[in-house]
Amino acid sequence: MAISSKIQNALSNSSWIRKMFEEGARLRQIHGAENVYDFTLGNPSVEPPVALHQGLRRLAEAPPTGMHQYMNNAGYDETRAAVAEVLAERSQQPVGKEHVIMTCGAGGALNIALKTILNPGDEVIILTPFFVDYKFYIDNHGGVSREVQTEANTFQLDLAAIEAAINERTRALILNSPNNPTGAVHPAESLKKLGELLRRKQEQFGHTLYVISDEPYARLSYDVEVPNIFTCVRNAIIATSYSKDLALPGERIGYLAANPQLEEVELFMAGAIFCNRVLGFVNAPALMQRLVTPLQRASVDLDAYRRKRDLLYDRLTALGFEMVKPQGGFYLFPRSPLTDDIAFVQLAQKHNILLVPGSGFGAPGYFRIAYCIDEAIIERSFPAWEALANEVFTA
Repeated sequence: MAISSKIQNALSNSSWIRKMFEEGARLRQIHGAENVYDFTLGNPSVEPPVALHQGLRRLAEAPPTGMHQYMNNAGYDETRAAVAEVLAERSQQPVGKEHVIMTCGAGGALNIALKTILNPGDEVIILTPFFVDYKFYIDNHGGVSREVQTEANTFQLDLAAIEAAINERTRALILNSPNNPTGAVHPAESLKKLGELLRRKQEQFGHTLYVISDEPYARLSYDVEVPNIFTCVRNAIIATSYSKDLALPGERIGYLAANPQLEEVELFMAGAIFCNRVLGFVNAPALMQRLVTPLQRASVDLDAYRRKRDLLYDRLTALGFEMVKPQGGFYLFPRSPLTDDIAFVQLAQKHNILLVPGSGFGAPGYFRIAYCIDEAIIERSFPAWEALANEVFTA
């Protein structure tokens, strides 16, 4: 066998998002791009803030000496300090640059955190629906995924189910708010109850229990404020990126931050910086660190995403599709009209609508719509949605 059986098995069960994205390329060749409605990939259609382009131009015209050299594995001090300043404001905690590591996106941050804390066989709770790569990240570092359902119909935390899942091997829980794929935002009250639950369980089992908060959508919220996890959970770690709020997914720039109140926080940070190096990331891209340093309070136009959310939500619910209105992110997660969500997604393809089945997120019976696409495409897609609705609701 040319590759390991483990990776061969992973390939056969790889991301539905990518599978459907590739199907979109095939359909565009057949029908033309203007006649295919691709809602598969969370790839922002908006451009980064003008200030980023201006900064890029300045660096290109007058590059500082040593701009492309190695740096501290944790990143530039000035970038980490800029991140820490905003986190300290939002959490009312004494976050300093020593609590921040610049990373190769949120994926890099998650892998660094998991490698730092996991022993072989340790369990990590993931809440369904979940981003599929969590399972692979956990497995990368010898951990075991333990799926826990969120509350039916709301996708909010089911604290009783979480408590039942915690055992002597539990090491961490991955939180994603606003959630991909549901858009649900967990309120501060629930997060504080989660923090208290983990404190009690930590006393019971005698070892630290972490919350790793995956936050690439934290600044894309519409109707509610996204709580800062440091205000709710003591042993909390933030893993995030600028992929969504600054529309930079291809640049792989993000950060890991530890709550200053984290148990043995200095030891954790030393371990995480070491893991950043030995995992092969070494350090986050130098150019991107310099560019995002002054942009910690900048963001893409949230009103554009809000309009698209409202446009799709209003039209699709009027057609009979059932869903929770998302409070953040740029996804809708309707219930599938067919029991088999994969069969529904395949039926939608006949109308040139490309979706991702909920099974790809550990939530069969639903499907995901990524509305981070041009509004004109959304408008053009409605006749196809109407034809699809007629087929599934009148059959």
